[in-house]
Amino acid sequence: MNDSKAFVHLVVSGVVQGVGFRYFVYRKAKQYNLKGYIRNLYNDDVEIEVEGDKGLVLDFIKEVKVGPPSAHITAVNVEWREYKGKFENFDIRF
Repeated sequence: MNDSKAFVHLVVSGVVQGVGFRYFVYRKAKQYNLKGYIRNLYNDDVEIEVEGDKGLVLDFIKEVKVGPPSAHITAVNVEWREYKGKFENFDIRF
Protein backbone atom coordinates (compact mmCIF):
# COMPACT_ATOMS: atom_id res chain seq x y z
CA MET A 1 0.00 0.00 0.00
CA ASN A 2 1.21 3.50 -0.80
CA ASP A 3 0.85 5.58 2.40
CA SER A 4 1.70 8.82 0.60
CA LYS A 5 -1.34 8.53 -1.69
CA ALA A 6 -4.98 8.80 -0.65
CA PHE A 7 -8.47 8.42 -2.09
CA VAL A 8 -11.53 9.92 -0.45
CA HIS A 9 -15.26 10.06 -1.18
CA LEU A 10 -17.02 13.18 0.11
CA VAL A 11 -20.67 14.14 0.29
CA VAL A 12 -21.17 17.83 1.05
CA SER A 13 -24.51 19.10 2.38
CA GLY A 14 -25.91 22.60 2.74
CA VAL A 15 -26.34 25.41 0.24
CA VAL A 16 -23.87 23.97 -2.28
CA GLN A 17 -25.77 24.01 -5.57
CA GLY A 18 -26.19 27.12 -7.70
CA VAL A 19 -23.58 29.07 -5.74
CA GLY A 20 -20.36 28.28 -7.64
CA PHE A 21 -19.35 25.49 -5.27
CA ARG A 22 -18.41 22.98 -7.99
CA TYR A 23 -16.16 25.54 -9.71
CA PHE A 24 -14.57 26.48 -6.37
CA VAL A 25 -13.79 22.80 -5.70
CA TYR A 26 -12.55 22.31 -9.28
CA ARG A 27 -10.08 25.19 -8.88
CA LYS A 28 -8.87 23.85 -5.52
CA ALA A 29 -8.38 20.34 -6.94
CA LYS A 30 -6.34 21.77 -9.81
CA GLN A 31 -4.35 23.95 -7.37
CA TYR A 32 -3.46 20.83 -5.32
CA ASN A 33 -2.90 18.66 -8.43
CA LEU A 34 -5.60 16.20 -7.35
CA LYS A 35 -7.58 13.89 -9.62
CA GLY A 36 -11.23 12.88 -9.48
CA TYR A 37 -14.59 14.55 -10.00
CA ILE A 38 -17.39 16.58 -8.46
CA ARG A 39 -21.08 16.38 -9.29
CA ASN A 40 -24.43 17.56 -7.99
CA LEU A 41 -26.73 14.95 -6.46
CA TYR A 42 -30.50 14.99 -6.80
CA ASN A 43 -31.00 15.60 -3.06
CA ASP A 44 -29.18 18.99 -3.28
CA ASP A 45 -25.91 17.57 -1.90
CA VAL A 46 -22.64 17.46 -3.86
CA GLU A 47 -20.48 14.35 -4.31
CA ILE A 48 -16.69 14.51 -4.66
CA GLU A 49 -14.24 11.70 -5.29
CA VAL A 50 -10.63 12.80 -5.12
CA GLU A 51 -7.23 11.15 -5.03
CA GLY A 52 -3.61 12.21 -4.83
CA ASP A 53 -0.93 13.05 -2.30
CA LYS A 54 -2.37 12.39 1.17
CA GLY A 55 -1.19 15.69 2.64
CA LEU A 56 -2.74 17.61 -0.25
CA VAL A 57 -5.99 15.62 0.03
CA LEU A 58 -6.17 16.59 3.72
CA ASP A 59 -5.62 20.28 2.83
CA PHE A 60 -8.26 19.98 0.08
CA ILE A 61 -10.82 18.58 2.56
CA LYS A 62 -10.21 21.60 4.84
CA GLU A 63 -10.91 23.93 1.89
CA VAL A 64 -14.07 22.02 0.94
CA LYS A 65 -15.39 22.33 4.51
CA VAL A 66 -15.14 26.14 4.21
CA GLY A 67 -16.23 26.49 0.56
CA PRO A 68 -16.71 29.76 -1.33
CA PRO A 69 -18.37 32.73 0.42
CA SER A 70 -21.67 32.10 -1.42
CA ALA A 71 -22.00 28.53 -0.08
CA HIS A 72 -23.21 27.42 3.34
CA ILE A 73 -21.75 24.04 4.29
CA THR A 74 -23.72 22.16 6.95
CA ALA A 75 -21.99 18.75 6.76
CA VAL A 76 -19.15 16.95 5.01
CA ASN A 77 -19.25 13.15 5.09
CA VAL A 78 -15.69 11.85 4.57
CA GLU A 79 -15.12 8.24 3.59
CA TRP A 80 -11.52 7.09 3.04
CA ARG A 81 -11.12 4.34 0.45
CA GLU A 82 -8.25 2.36 -1.06
CA TYR A 83 -6.12 4.42 -3.45
CA LYS A 84 -6.19 2.98 -6.97
CA GLY A 85 -5.00 5.83 -9.19
CA LYS A 86 -8.08 5.52 -11.38
CA PHE A 87 -8.48 9.18 -12.41
CA GLU A 88 -6.46 11.05 -15.03
CA ASN A 89 -7.66 14.55 -14.15
CA PHE A 90 -10.32 16.40 -12.13
CA ASP A 91 -13.69 16.93 -13.82
CA ILE A 92 -17.02 18.53 -13.16
CA ARG A 93 -19.63 15.92 -14.02
CA PHE A 94 -23.16 16.74 -15.05
